[in-house]
Amino acid sequence: MIDFKSTLKMAINSLRVNKLRSALTSLGVIIGVSAVIIMLAVGQGASEQVTKNMESMGTNILTIRSASAKSGGVHMGMGTKPSLTSKDAIAIRKMARGVDAISTASSETQQLTYGNQNWSTTVYGVEPAYLYIKNYEIESGRKFIPEDLQNSAKVTLIGSTVATELFGDVDPVNKQIRVGNIPFKVIGTLKSKGQSGPFDQDDLIMIPITTAQKKVFGTDFPGTVNMILVKGYDTDSLKETIEDINEILITRHNIGKNQENDFEIRNSAEFQEKMKSTVQTFAILLASIASVSLLVGGIGIMNIMLVSVTERTKEIGIRMAIGAQVEDIRWQFLIESFLLSMIGGLIGVAVGILGANLITVFAPTMTISISIFSIILSLGFSGLVGVGFGYYPAYKASLLNPIDALRYE
Repeated sequence: MIDFKSTLKMAINSLRVNKLRSALTSLGVIIGVSAVIIMLAVGQGASEQVTKNMESMGTNILTIRSASAKSGGVHMGMGTKPSLTSKDAIAIRKMARGVDAISTASSETQQLTYGNQNWSTTVYGVEPAYLYIKNYEIESGRKFIPEDLQNSAKVTLIGSTVATELFGDVDPVNKQIRVGNIPFKVIGTLKSKGQSGPFDQDDLIMIPITTAQKKVFGTDFPGTVNMILVKGYDTDSLKETIEDINEILITRHNIGKNQENDFEIRNSAEFQEKMKSTVQTFAILLASIASVSLLVGGIGIMNIMLVSVTERTKEIGIRMAIGAQVEDIRWQFLIESFLLSMIGGLIGVAVGILGANLITVFAPTMTISISIFSIILSLGFSGLVGVGFGYYPAYKASLLNPIDALRYE
């Protein structure tokens, strides 16, 4: 019968007597666990940041754009052939299934001025529903109302970046700015949404789509728009919505069976899922690379424990001579390697958490997320490493012949 209490006590005493060796043995596990914690924190943080950015841009959104114009057989890019109109949006709103909200939109870069300040930004001609679709909220002032579109009013909502560049600390609401050479009244400011990759979601202004068409952008094709944005009720129903939109636009644009569509529908949900999948794969890759450090630490434990078996051959012989069983010797070395890996694991968790937080100090734009799961996973992995790599030295020690061990010098 194995006496675990006395075996555990002897294992602890052995580690205490050889403090430097124990510390050096645990070093590999400390580095491995801390690396896993940091890499998982970076990967998880990146995944959460991508999710946050995607949600800030709106979810369950279908973007319908005009087709690409051709010049000398060369495609000029999506949206260069004006084919979408405000009437298309009205038909989609009435006839397509699963439509929660819809807005036409057109955009163009314009120079803004206020007093002696000026700023170049993107001007979006939109409908009131655009704010809901793209998750924009009003910071101060008011949002667009139907009358603004009906009257082609020269009113605008401005993003926080534009507000800062043009107005500084002055409240922009009810102030007048010039878009190009046209005066516009600021009726509201938008809550900051921050960066989404390289794109500043606050560096923009919005004006009514009718105002954009008639007074700002100008067009050779009255009533056309750059895009139509459709927000679906949920991800599952988007497939039906896409099918309906295709049928509606093909019918309205008189597109034959063998003709190319003069529009393109992009599903933001598919793009978001691909982005999340890519980031998760990246996180797993980082964790896998860091796990190699743990395996190296495990090999270090095995090597040191094998040396320890050689150094303690006589001690093992004495223990066997006074009645210790094979299992007692085996369990003592297994417990030692397990304790070394777990002590290293606990220290590694502390170092990993500290290291992850230091990353945010030196790289403030990075998002770090440390989860309980990553800590438990790292500790569990380090424990398995200790047992796995400690088994062979323990097995070897238990096979020593007591008489040969006593004679060993």
